[in-house]
Amino acid sequence: MSESDLLKALITGGAGFIGSSLSEALVNLGWNLNILDNISSGSRDNLVSLNGKKSVKLVVGDCTKKADVKKTLTDVDVVFHFSANPEVRLELNNPRTCFKENVFATYVLLEEMRRSRAHTMVFSSTSTVYGDAMKIPTPEDYTPLEPISLYGASKLASEALITAYSHTYGMKAVILRLANIVGPRSRHGIVKDFVTKLKKDSRELEILGDGSQTKSYVFIDDCIEAILKAYEAKGGRVEVFNIGSEDQIGVKRIAKIVCDEMGLKGVKFNFTGGLDGGRGWKGDVKSMLLDTAKLRSRGWRPGYNSEEAVRLTVRGVLGQTAPSKLPTT
Repeated sequence: MSESDLLKALITGGAGFIGSSLSEALVNLGWNLNILDNISSGSRDNLVSLNGKKSVKLVVGDCTKKADVKKTLTDVDVVFHFSANPEVRLELNNPRTCFKENVFATYVLLEEMRRSRAHTMVFSSTSTVYGDAMKIPTPEDYTPLEPISLYGASKLASEALITAYSHTYGMKAVILRLANIVGPRSRHGIVKDFVTKLKKDSRELEILGDGSQTKSYVFIDDCIEAILKAYEAKGGRVEVFNIGSEDQIGVKRIAKIVCDEMGLKGVKFNFTGGLDGGRGWKGDVKSMLLDTAKLRSRGWRPGYNSEEAVRLTVRGVLGQTAPSKLPTT
C-alpha cells in the first residue's frame, strides 16, 4: 500500500470490535485517520494504543447526524463504514433500530460522501444477507439473496444503496460479507455469551437452539488482513468479497472448547430446543460457510481455522495473551 502516505480515511465505528483493530492496522501502515463512533457498543479502551498519535482524530458522534458525518469527512479519501447495531437476535435489535443505525446511517454517510472528495467506500456487510443458502460454501454471486433476519435485511439494503450511489455518483465500493468474526474485544456473540454464563454458573450452560448449528468463525487478525487485501484488490466500480474461514464448527464443539479453556469439567449442556427447526433465535442461520475463493485468488488465506479462532478468542476474553499478526510498516 505505497499510496498510504497520501491517504486519509474515515472509519465509522472505529472504536468497536473490528473497527478498532482496523484503525490500529491502518495507523501502522502510515494512514491518517478520522474515527467516528458514538461509543455505544464500542469503547475508548479499544483505542488505547492510538492515544497520542497525531495521525488519529477521534470524534464522538453519530453516523445518523449529518453534522457529525460532514465534520469527519474533511479531506478524507477513503471511508471504512463499520458502524452498525451489531445484534442479530430480534429481541436485541428491533426494526426501528435496524433501520436507523444501519440503513439510515448509511444513507446519511453516502449523501455527505458524494459532496466530499472521498472516492471509495469499504463496507462491512454480513453473511446473513444470504439467508438459508442452498449452496454451501456460498459464493458472492449466489442468488436469490433472501435474508431471514432484520439485521441481514438492513445490511442488504445498505449494500443496495452503496451500489446505487457508486454507479450514480462515480464512487467505488468494496462490500465485505463477513462470517462470524471473533476476538478478545468482541462484546457479543457465542464465545462471550458462553464465558459470561459459565462465570455465573460453572455447572450448567444454556445453549440456544437444538445444538446442530454449524458456522464459520474467523479470528480478528485474519479478518483485518482480509479487509486490507480486499481494499487493495478493488477492481470494478463495486466489488463484493466474502470473508470467512475454510471450515465450520458446531455449537456443541464451541461449548466444549470454552469449558476446556476455563478448566471446567462435567458441565451440563442445556439446549433450549430452539425455534423453526432448532434455530437459536428468530433469524438464526443454522448452517453457514462462505466460498472465499475470490479473495484467496488475491493472495489472502486465513491463518487460523474456526476451532483455533474460537480457542484464541476464549483465551483473550479470559485475559490471556493472544498472538497478534497485525501488519506493520
